[in-house]
Amino acid sequence: MIIGIVAIDKIFAIGKDGKLPWHYPADLKFFKQTTTGNTVVMGWNTWQSIGKPLPYRYNIILSRKGKIHETFENVMLVPNKEAVLKLANNIGGDVFIIGGSQTFVTFADEIEKWLVTEVPIEVEGADTFMPRDFLACFEERDTMDLGGGLRVKTFQRK
Repeated sequence: MIIGIVAIDKIFAIGKDGKLPWHYPADLKFFKQTTTGNTVVMGWNTWQSIGKPLPYRYNIILSRKGKIHETFENVMLVPNKEAVLKLANNIGGDVFIIGGSQTFVTFADEIEKWLVTEVPIEVEGADTFMPRDFLACFEERDTMDLGGGLRVKTFQRK
């Protein structure tokens, strides 16, 4: 299954200055537990911001121009969505689209389920956002409280 996983603030912000604009250990723990043992797909900017492969996951980086100068186990650079989908069919397990905004847009028609952490703040100066209608073809199925005002909502494609 192809799953989008994202944390958004009250105004749909997901980033500021190339980074996640908040630090919530409960959300990071949820992300790690949810994606471990599966595949994560990210764009070049997200890869650059993380700076290393996410452990215990197969990391696919989507980029036509980027070059990885080190060799990492469980990391593959692919040029387009079609290459990601072909790999996903052969890997097994779930494929999590983890960002950034352009990667979410690229896979919008492929994502079958969303896991959306609602962050209880409004980031001043945020510069990267999710489209306000990104859940238009989805219906809410579940809500989980992570504490500290964080809620994870699960949405399934209609």
